[in-house]
Amino acid sequence: MTEEAAGSIENLSFEQALAELETIVRNLEQGNVPLEKSIELYARGEALREKCDKLLKAAEEKVEKIQMNSAGRAVATEALDE
Repeated sequence: MTEEAAGSIENLSFEQALAELETIVRNLEQGNVPLEKSIELYARGEALREKCDKLLKAAEEKVEKIQMNSAGRAVATEALDE
């Protein structure tokens, strides 16, 4: 994959990367893509999968469990347990 293509993936949101990955999977599953193009699509799909995985892990780290007091107000946060 070219640096330009890799750079364009870096700028994608999770939703954009996932949508493109789903399109690539559909195209490859249909089996009507020439071999060279299939290899290119596979490589881009793998890069998109890595991007989605990275974004999901980052989001998971940010998710916090909110502790409430008796009045129902948030008083503290606690990191999400795995």
